Amino acid sequence: MQVSEKKKIAIITGASAGLGKEFAQKIEQNYFLDEIWLIARREAPLQELTNGFHKSKGIVLAFDLTSHDDIKKLNSRLQEEQPEISLLINNAGYGKIGPFEKLGLDEQLCMIDLNVRTLTELSYLCLPYMKNGSSILQIASSIAFSPAPYFAVYAATKSYVLSFSTALNYELKERGIHVLAVCPGPVETEFFSVAQKNKYQGDKKADEKPFNQKIMAQAKDVVSLALKDLERKKLVSIYGFPIKFFTAAIPFIPTALAMKLLAKGRKKEL
Repeated sequence: MQVSEKKKIAIITGASAGLGKEFAQKIEQNYFLDEIWLIARREAPLQELTNGFHKSKGIVLAFDLTSHDDIKKLNSRLQEEQPEISLLINNAGYGKIGPFEKLGLDEQLCMIDLNVRTLTELSYLCLPYMKNGSSILQIASSIAFSPAPYFAVYAATKSYVLSFSTALNYELKERGIHVLAVCPGPVETEFFSVAQKNKYQGDKKADEKPFNQKIMAQAKDVVSLALKDLERKKLVSIYGFPIKFFTAAIPFIPTALAMKLLAKGRKKEL
């Protein structure tokens, strides 16, 4: 009796825009997969994204990953279909800029839920369906390397992602599963319109970027490097010389001075 092979899939969270959308397009073009499961709250942009697929079938999953019910739906689908997950990209996440005590508590706790809890839970739920040669890309940030005043909770969540990814990669070596932490600096995406949209910021224009435009990267460049670094089995992927210099220098700068410099840059924009 011939045993049919399991279908090979990729799962990408936060796939409706920015890095997630770019990852989906690059993976569809360059990988040989049966399906790409695209997860985000907004269904319309996911559907539009799948319309451009030619090699893999796009599966639209309009889930809110902060919802326990939606996580259960994803887990139930995995249990029912029993796919082989070749690639998991934990990209869903967001940040909020401003003083901790003046930003909304609920939105900051939700940030922790999405950036930390959901990423951890999806990693756990997907691992039983991964085998030798599978990979996990965790989207962290260059700010994971230092505490960041006025970006306090976001930076802390990304520090978790970096630490978790590094440790998980070590644990999974024997299974042949590689984990890469992607740590970009500022990227030209919808991130800033979300980060700056809060009561504290008042009428501040959403399209104003709280970073020097000279260090702002394009999503396609960050994604291209991340996929190359994945092939090279690197632990961390950092795009651009200024950001590489920043992350390399941080361990040699006193924490108080690093925070003062980072806070100075943020306060000018608040």
